[in-house]
Amino acid sequence: MNDPLGDMLTRIRNAQMRGKSTVLTPASKLRAWVLDVLAAEGYIRGYEETTDHRGHPAIEISLKYYEGDPVIKEVKRVSKPGRRVYMSVADIPSVRQGLGVSIVSTSKGVMSDQAARSANVGGEVLCTVF
Repeated sequence: MNDPLGDMLTRIRNAQMRGKSTVLTPASKLRAWVLDVLAAEGYIRGYEETTDHRGHPAIEISLKYYEGDPVIKEVKRVSKPGRRVYMSVADIPSVRQGLGVSIVSTSKGVMSDQAARSANVGGEVLCTVF
């Protein structure tokens, strides 16, 4: 697998289109850090580390719905393995005039765009969520 984070975002997108309550994805530290930001911003209920049917470490993500509709309307991968996107703190985009969130990997950890602006750090823009 070339893009583990893109794979996780696609699994979330597909599970929400099918109306699933949970989705399973292989475990990694980067995925857990991105899920921490999504949980803190209220886009998912939470997640827990578990194992899949073969005994490999996995993460079970609890998806969130509001009146039957998924809370995550749109999730896009910005920085890809073939084209990394780095931005300074002044250039970090606001998603839908601040209604969405950009997830940024900085030298101080993975955080939302708002937290990166308040910490005055830039970095790699991983994805945007609305």
